[in-house]
Amino acid sequence: MPAEKHKPFTIRALIRLTRFWNLVIIGLSQYFAALFLIDRNLIYDWRLFVLAASTVIIAAAGYIINDYYDIKIDLINKPQRVVIGKSITRRYALFFHSVLVVIGVGLGFVISWRIGVVNFLSAFLLWWYSNSLKRQPFIGNLVVAVLTSISILLIDILYYSDNLLVIIYALFAFFMTLIREILKDMEDLRGDNTFGCKTLPIVWGIRKTKGMIYSLLVLLSASVLLLNTRFVQLPFYYFVIFLYVPLGLLVLRLIRADTRKDFYWLSQWCKIIMLLGILSMVFIN
Repeated sequence: MPAEKHKPFTIRALIRLTRFWNLVIIGLSQYFAALFLIDRNLIYDWRLFVLAASTVIIAAAGYIINDYYDIKIDLINKPQRVVIGKSITRRYALFFHSVLVVIGVGLGFVISWRIGVVNFLSAFLLWWYSNSLKRQPFIGNLVVAVLTSISILLIDILYYSDNLLVIIYALFAFFMTLIREILKDMEDLRGDNTFGCKTLPIVWGIRKTKGMIYSLLVLLSASVLLLNTRFVQLPFYYFVIFLYVPLGLLVLRLIRADTRKDFYWLSQWCKIIMLLGILSMVFIN
């Protein structure tokens, strides 16, 4: 049997594999949190750059290992997005993952042993998620949401700021990521079901999973409003413009959603809401 032929390796393939624009969002969220929630002068702090670089590198390694374990599922759900096995061999994918993990964890320890430990645990959880947790109901979604919120909280860990705004944005990142991950499971239901995954849409069905998302949206809105009212007291129009109106549109589209295309649109809209959340930091004094 002839050996499998691969397309030539390209930088474009590596960018697709590591979700370049998602990495940009991660880096921007950390920079915006540091500059607009804590102190604008932090732009000159080399530790902020190294922190963002290490977080982005760990995330890139996570995307690679996720695609490594999901080749067969992605060939059903998103065949046009598959890179490993086409432009990058499985062996080189593992090599890139290992190198990025070592660099990301090492950079963390350069800043602080706390950051290094968090980066190491994050890399381990991303591997565990890709290897097995993502095929279980809810736990995989929860792990990704926790890691996303931690990427914001790292700013507070680095600068010992105890800033409640950082906590509010970390909470926002947690809930929006959790909701988006569940929507992605709804989008990928066909391939996941084919390979025996037990995600929420497969175990509960679409209707009950929608109910779960509605509950999370209510909890997110109430939590942010409560924290702001009791501790921070930002103007209410911040939340109307950057949170409640976008979430309202999400709910309206979710009520009618029943196709893979609908759930894809919703998952992308969640990403836009997260971008709006990052941009809203600019308007905070």
